[in-house]
Parts: sequence; structure tokens; C-alpha cells
Amino acid sequence: MAQEGETQTQSPIMPEPITTRPMGGTEFSWCKAVPVGTGVTVLSLLLSKPPPIPLLQNALHNLQKFHPILRSKIHHDPSSNTFHFLTPPNPSVHIQSFDIQSTSHIVQTQSNGHDPFHTLLEHEMNSDTWSDPTAGDTNILYASTYTISHDRFAVFLRLHTSACDRAAAVALLKELLRRVGENAVEDETKDEKVNLAMEDMIPEGKMNKPFWARGLDVLGYSLNALRFANLSFVDANSPRSSRIVRLQLTADETKYLLAGCKSRGIKLCGVLAAAGMIASRTSKCLPDHQREKYAVVTLIDCRPILDPVLSSNHAGFYHSAILNTHDVCDETLWELAKRSYAAFVNALNCNKHFSDMSDLNFLMCKAIDNPGLTPSSSLRTALISVFEDPVFDDSAGMHEELGLEDYVGCASAHGVGPSIAIFDTIRDGKLDCACIYPSPLHSREQIEGLVDHMKRILVDGYIGENQ
Repeated sequence: MAQEGETQTQSPIMPEPITTRPMGGTEFSWCKAVPVGTGVTVLSLLLSKPPPIPLLQNALHNLQKFHPILRSKIHHDPSSNTFHFLTPPNPSVHIQSFDIQSTSHIVQTQSNGHDPFHTLLEHEMNSDTWSDPTAGDTNILYASTYTISHDRFAVFLRLHTSACDRAAAVALLKELLRRVGENAVEDETKDEKVNLAMEDMIPEGKMNKPFWARGLDVLGYSLNALRFANLSFVDANSPRSSRIVRLQLTADETKYLLAGCKSRGIKLCGVLAAAGMIASRTSKCLPDHQREKYAVVTLIDCRPILDPVLSSNHAGFYHSAILNTHDVCDETLWELAKRSYAAFVNALNCNKHFSDMSDLNFLMCKAIDNPGLTPSSSLRTALISVFEDPVFDDSAGMHEELGLEDYVGCASAHGVGPSIAIFDTIRDGKLDCACIYPSPLHSREQIEGLVDHMKRILVDGYIGENQ
């Protein structure tokens, strides 16, 4: 006990430590890809009511507490050319708000003449937040609100894809809407560390490949890429940005399309890829007998097959990719869909989504560093990318309560990547695809024409079999 006249000293309060984790190979690839234009994930909400900023801010802070990777920063070490997640103990995201004048200025300067909501989505997708990895540590998550008019408002979350794949983005959106809709109070529960990288969670033996086989596969992928047919390039020299076109079907059209997939034992991804390949080939007005070789990338959510298994709402990047090539001639939609889906399933059964992971990451980084290795320096690695499974959403009731009129989740793709990246959702029984493409490598008129043709192919496919 301190004596009278003595000064009682207290130990200084030490700040809570920042945890650090080095990035895995796939996460590193995204850190290389984002500065050139691929891998900015955007969740966008269109509202008919002003967004409740305090509730939204509180919900985002809670999400950052539950998912520490969302409160992390990306740190680049130039001496070793490595990236790390630096995770502070407390959430830090702050919402940036734009009034009607600022929003109008942004929309007008884009001067693309289409829906303001889509214009703002493109504006967020093409943000240069992570364009310079040497500029210092940057946050994983950013949030913005825009006032489009007196009865139209938009909310955007912008995330680095290394920390948020599509499955994580879907879970994040659902949890955010639930928390805001229920006026959820702040929860003191907090997770302290970022989980392991995907490569550290692959079941034993699944990623093994002999050294000579790895070398042959890398060589094979490289040589095959020289033979890929691409969607015609409009402007391969001007600076690029990501743009969006929507492909939407009615509830009846979607029902019959899914029934056609089910009766043939294939998934929607196979039909979307087939429609894209047929539409691309048709756009070139080739003779019926002339074949074109197209590459399709199919993305798989690996959470259920990792060790340990991760829940569907676990934040981070845990998708892998399978690259298949197909010679396309004058096949029907269902013939090509069955063949392309069978090739994907065969590769999946051979564990190529794990065994070829490092090969594809290596080639992705090589293409970024040496764009001249790709046709016209376009950085195109495939015609189209699809997800193995669509997102299903049947929560229209909650959306009406919040005044939610529309929403889109997608990611930029104008750096290394496909000509069309499809983010598909079955929303209240209706297929809604966000088709992201690099502009002006491809023009809006070109992609709108291609997407319209894809829609006709899909609709004609189910009409033909029901006649």
C-alpha cells in the first residue's frame, strides 16, 4: 500500500496488438491482380428510402468484429515482395456519403448514358484504392452511400478480393441486411485472428503433383493459350475499365431452364458457358464447319471440402478454378452444355481444382508481369468465367421492408481475366446475371449484343425441348 506523500504509479495501458498473417499463394495472386484491374469486389444496393447511416455503421462494425479479415489492412513488404494481412483489434470502417450534387457530378462525368445505379457501380468497381501496393497499408473494406434522387439511394461496399470471394460477399450482404433490418444492437463478441490461407487447409494429398508433371502442365496451359479463340477486340490499346451488362430471365424462363439442366444432370454453369461460346462463335459469322477453341474458367467454392471444413459464411478467399478448353462448331446448346459440363466434372474428380492451383496462380502472375504473352496484350486468359453454383435468394419480404429495389454483387475484370465474367443469382425464381467485361477492349454495343444473343439461345433452348 502506498505511503502518505508518495506518488502511486500505474502501469501504462498497452495497446492491443495487431496480428499478422502472411498471404497464401492465391491471396498473393489477387494482390498482384487488383492493381491492374481485376479483383475489386463490389456489393451494391439500390434503395427507395434513405439508408439508416447509424444502423449501417453499427452493422459494419459488428461484421468486422465477427470477421477479422474484414478489419484487416494489406501490407506489402518490398524487400521480400510478400503481402501480409495486418489485423487491428478493433473495427475501423467509416461510411463516406455523397449528397445529390456530388452523386450527379460522378454520374455525369462517366457519360455512358445508362442507369445511374449501374454507373455508380462501375465507378466503385474501377476505384484505384489498391492501385499502388507500395503506397502504404490499405484497408480491406470501404463503404459509401450516394443520393441519386429524392427517392433513390445507393449503398456500396468495396472489398479487396483476396479477403472476400463471392461466397463471402453473399454471406456479408445477407448478414448486413439482416442486422440493419432488425435494428440489431452492438455485440461485444469479437474474433481475434484471420483464419488460415486456403493452401494450408487443402486435405492431405489433394494438392500433390510430381515436379515433372507440374512443369508439363504449365507448359501445356501456356501453349494451349496460344490457340484460344477470343471474342473480337474493339480497342486493345486504350486504358481499360470494367463495365456491366445484365442478363435477366423471367421466372418461367428460369424454371424451364433449370428443369432442362436437372433432366440432363448438369448445372447451370454448363449452360451459361455453352451459351457464351455459341454466341461468341456466331458473332464472327464463320462457316458452319469451322471450329473455334474457347477457354472456360469455372470457379468452385472449396469451403465444404477443406480441412477443417469452413462454414458458408466464412470470410476470405476460398475459391479455386478449373480451366477447360472446348472446340466449338455447330452444336446445339444442350449438346455443348453437356460436353463442357462433363469436362468440368472430370477435372473436378481428378482434383485439378487443388493440384493445378499453384500452376494457374503462377501463370496468372506471369501474364500480369508480361501482358505481351497474351493476344494483343489483352490479358485475356479465357472467353468466359462462371461459378459452379448460382446464388439463390428468396428474401424479397425483407428487401421490401428496407426499401431495397435492386442489388448487384460482382468484381472488376479488366486486368487479367476473361472477356466476360458472369456472376449469376436466382432471385425470387428469376435468373439475374451481372456480366462484367473489359472496356474498351470490348465495346458496350458488342457485349450487349452478345448477352442478348446468349439470352435468346437460353430461351430457345428450353422452348425447343418443350415443343
